[in-house]
Amino acid sequence: MLCTSRLNLAECARRQDRSTPDSNTVTEIIHQLAESLGKAIDAKDTYTLAHSEEVAVISQTLALSMGLGHQMADLIHVAGHLHDLGKIGVPDEILAKTSPLITKEWLAIRKHPDIGADILAPIACLRECGIVDMVRAHHERFDGKGYPQGLTGGHIPLGARIIAVADSLSAMLQSRPYRQAKTFDEACREITRGTGNQFDPQVVAAFARVKDRLRDLVAMLRVA
Repeated sequence: MLCTSRLNLAECARRQDRSTPDSNTVTEIIHQLAESLGKAIDAKDTYTLAHSEEVAVISQTLALSMGLGHQMADLIHVAGHLHDLGKIGVPDEILAKTSPLITKEWLAIRKHPDIGADILAPIACLRECGIVDMVRAHHERFDGKGYPQGLTGGHIPLGARIIAVADSLSAMLQSRPYRQAKTFDEACREITRGTGNQFDPQVVAAFARVKDRLRDLVAMLRVA
């Protein structure tokens, strides 16, 4: 049975080792580890500094606005921190390249969801709670034109559909080697245009409801 809460994350870990500390301690360790790994990946690419933290916070906010409750929102928050872990397997020169990627380089980039999921898969509590699947599917598109598996619609884990919107928003708000950052309003319009093809319409609707709050959250994160 899939785990659905921070407490259940701890329960999964406890099944592996009966000497595990209390559930709150284990839960906090898992969240701190996820945040640390996210920061490590962001440090690999100076253009995406703090990107994973933004994705985690935006994803959690979207999940709550969709009525998923704090337990599921916490899982999605962890997955948000970990979503780009697979970039550890992508050469630095590709991540920092300012000119268009050639086919070989683009294929290397497309491997990062699988790499990240495969790194996390041996951790039973992350696998059983669905976090590994969220990481693997965060570049899937609602219309089936994403990667790595070409999943469509509801076949994509809901957490991954939420992270896809959060990831795109954060990415558009940051300058990259090949483009300047968009304004928040420009990024919102791009997300709206992606409704039904790139993004789940229900997630975009939730985004529209809380976009002013997200604007403030992103601003606060970038000041911190």
